[in-house]
Amino acid sequence: MPRVFLVEDESTIRSTLRDTVPWGQLGYEFVGEATDGEMALPLIGTTHPDVLITDIKMPFMDGLSLSKLVLKEFPNTKIIIISGYDDFEFARQAIEIGVEQYLLKPITKANLMKVLREVKEKIEQEQEQRNYQAQFQRDSQEYEQFARKSFMEQVVAGKLSVQQIYEDAGRLGLELRAQSYCIALFSAMGETYSDTDARVREDLLGHFMKHPEYLLIRWNLSTYMLLIMGEKSRMDSYIQSCIAAITNRYGVYNGQKPWYVAVGMTGGRLSQLPECYEDVSRLWAYRYIQPDTHVLTADTVKAPAAKNTNSGIESFDVSKFNTDMLLEIMRSAAPEEIPNVISELLLDISDAVGSQPFCHYVMLNTRFTAIQFVTSLGLKQEKLLEGVSCPDLTEQNIELQDLRRYMSEFMMQAVKLRIASSANRYKDILSRAVEYIDSHYSDENLSLNMVAKEVNISANYLSAVFSQEMKSTFVEYVTTKRMAKAKELLRTTDKHSGEIALEVGYKDPHYFSFLFKKTQGMTTREYRAGGKH
Repeated sequence: MPRVFLVEDESTIRSTLRDTVPWGQLGYEFVGEATDGEMALPLIGTTHPDVLITDIKMPFMDGLSLSKLVLKEFPNTKIIIISGYDDFEFARQAIEIGVEQYLLKPITKANLMKVLREVKEKIEQEQEQRNYQAQFQRDSQEYEQFARKSFMEQVVAGKLSVQQIYEDAGRLGLELRAQSYCIALFSAMGETYSDTDARVREDLLGHFMKHPEYLLIRWNLSTYMLLIMGEKSRMDSYIQSCIAAITNRYGVYNGQKPWYVAVGMTGGRLSQLPECYEDVSRLWAYRYIQPDTHVLTADTVKAPAAKNTNSGIESFDVSKFNTDMLLEIMRSAAPEEIPNVISELLLDISDAVGSQPFCHYVMLNTRFTAIQFVTSLGLKQEKLLEGVSCPDLTEQNIELQDLRRYMSEFMMQAVKLRIASSANRYKDILSRAVEYIDSHYSDENLSLNMVAKEVNISANYLSAVFSQEMKSTFVEYVTTKRMAKAKELLRTTDKHSGEIALEVGYKDPHYFSFLFKKTQGMTTREYRAGGKH
């Protein structure tokens, strides 16, 4: 219900308007009154009226001055000026400011009620448009991450100056001005579709998208990034809230599925984001090294053991290089993670590197595990070896950098072969998904979750694969299909837009009209009248 505030210095007129206009019947809530602009301004700041009715000539602050200040702070406010002066200059200034109506005294009750009805209708139409715009942005924002991800990749790689960061952020509609910054990474649940996973994911992503202190970006198939921003004094609260939001929602799995969140260092400048990302990436690697630790921070990740003067294999726990851990890395790590994972794995070995038998053990363990993994994909081990350039070092004196390079090459090649193998499988899944969408796009209940369930893949994976392969988000693809059908119906039938909206999958004909104009650059009427393209 729109709220209305009245400013009038003549008490008789003010009380008459306040007491005789049937505000409730007109759909308004009367929220306050004042005798002049100076008295009104602080009250308007607390009551936030949708409509301001004000006299033009008042002591202390006149109606035009009040209107300027109100519209500057609350630009959506509708202002009705009442004046006893039939002066063109006053009217001109009122129009220039953006006043909705300029009424001359004496004002009749009937005339004011007519104006109030018109203003209320305009408020409702504008609110409807804002709601549609917000819905359109939500539909686009949740899955449209290309530009944001590309932007953040350049930021954390240190490829942009601070000025370029602000300029590019502005083009993307992102507000990055803050006193402090922090980066968090968290895992997305499962590759196979499940109703529970879908509900948890939507709830969690929706939570972060509602709060301006979090910028959510899908980082890869299984990981999301959060850029946490805010006042320095509140950062710890934002970080703890982030961890709690993930922990509380993933708690429904009761340990049945692995989940992780890593939170890195806090920086006070945008130029520190590469350093923040390097830190959180190092912590993120520990989900393989400390699989039972779900919250990975500087406090929860174990520091490397102090150097042992008695170098050798006796001082090292060989179980740290168990096959299961290496297999899990090859199964789920992204290629760009491999250097960090190996660096953290090798931190505890620096003392044992002096033992050549131990180094050979690690190399052979890595090699044979990679071969085992690649053959499990249905590939021959030659595929692994042809992508590795490291020589056989078993007869040489091995140093730490040799070991790092050897492990990196074998594991990186194994991960690349996994991704290539998955791509072939995803092509079949994507083909079935597109076929389902093409057959059901007119269903008003069609959603990403519905399609994901049909092809038995998680909504997160389907969204990422769909965007990557189709060069279009799920929402964009469905919208394009629906608009193409709508244009066909507009060209070939006499159906009105409401009927067409239902036929192409929109239960709200007004939202359909909004989307048509948004995507086609014209109204349905203009298209039908000859603006076809």
